[in-house]
Amino acid sequence: MKPKSLNYLNKELALGVGDFHKLFYVRKEEIAIFPLMPEELNFLINNKEFESTLAKRMREVKDFFVFGCTVALRVSDLLNLKRSSVRVTNNQYYLAVCSIKTSTDSLIKLPPYAVDIVSKYSKQKNLLPHFNKSNLNKYIKQLLELAGFTHSVQLTREKRGQLMDLKKSNRVVLAKQIRFCDVASTHTMRRTAITTMLSLGVPEQVVRKISGHAPGSKEFYRYVLWAQTYQDQETEKMFARLQEIKLDVA
Repeated sequence: MKPKSLNYLNKELALGVGDFHKLFYVRKEEIAIFPLMPEELNFLINNKEFESTLAKRMREVKDFFVFGCTVALRVSDLLNLKRSSVRVTNNQYYLAVCSIKTSTDSLIKLPPYAVDIVSKYSKQKNLLPHFNKSNLNKYIKQLLELAGFTHSVQLTREKRGQLMDLKKSNRVVLAKQIRFCDVASTHTMRRTAITTMLSLGVPEQVVRKISGHAPGSKEFYRYVLWAQTYQDQETEKMFARLQEIKLDVA
């Protein structure tokens, strides 16, 4: 029985069932996020040799995926983008969209490579290639496998409050190595866009404005932590290189 139902029995029907239900809480399990690293996104954007090896449909998948990894929109919003969503002011291209889920308006400046993607499909009604959502998930996995993003990842789930390695708790999964491309999905685009912005120094309030997260969003804070880990790694590389630089004393 739901807590609201117990409140109804107490207050409306005066049955005196007690307040024990106020001690209940629902455990919320945080699923790990697996965004692309900035270097991996850069590869998909700029590597023309890789693009030339892709079939026509897979090139469309790459264009859709790269665009999604740039603008931080939900996949439902990406699939509904029209030509009218693009505004041009002083030769600058902007994407104007109202989120279907949150009814939040966003105006996002498009970089040149995103403008090039939009220009490819100028003869069609939708701004981007059209996909069935379930097929798009499969295509994204295929794309990232072709790109070589096949490094191993660790999936964990909670069981009775304890973290469990998914490979050890599932015999079917145990027989197959879990790769990054295997866990990729349409959510990867939004996660990659947000973490890339944060990792490369875009202020949190600006990223929240683009992504539509509330100021106190716990979900957004997870992206901040992930981005901080990347920044720490890059800073450590810098310190390591600094130690190698020696003053040439004559």
